Amino acid sequence: MMKTRHVVVALISLALALPAFGKTSKNTYPVPCSEMWGAVKDVLSNAENYNVEESNDTLMAATYKVKHAAHVTVSGAVLQRANHVSLVSKGTECEMQVKSNYSGFEHNDSSDFRKRVEESFAKLKGAKPAEPAPPAAPAK
Repeated sequence: MMKTRHVVVALISLALALPAFGKTSKNTYPVPCSEMWGAVKDVLSNAENYNVEESNDTLMAATYKVKHAAHVTVSGAVLQRANHVSLVSKGTECEMQVKSNYSGFEHNDSSDFRKRVEESFAKLKGAKPAEPAPPAAPAK
C-alpha cells in the first residue's frame, strides 16, 4: 500500500514537472524575417487563441500564452501555457524558433503555432497589392 502511494506521488510530480522541460522547435523559411514577423504578429493578435504577454518588434520576439477551451480548470478558468517565439535572420532566410511548454494528444502548441503562421504568411503574401504599373509614355 505504501509503495503504491509513493509511485502515484512520483507519477503526479513527474506529470506536473514535464511542462517545465519545454523544447524549442526551429523552422527555416526562404524569406526575410521582417516579412515573417508580420505573420507572427497576425497570428498572435487572435485573442481566442493567444494572450500576448510581451512583444518586441526590434528583436522580433514575443512571449505569449496559449488558450485551449478544451482545458478548463476546476475554477472554470481557461488553462494558459506560456510559450516564446523569436525570429533569427540566417542570411536571406529566416529561422522561427518556438519554445513550447506543451505537446500532447489534443494539442501541440509549437506545431499548431507554426501552421497558423504559415497560413497567415500565405494569406498576407497573397493579399499584397500588385506592383504599380509604370507611367504611360507621353503622347507625341
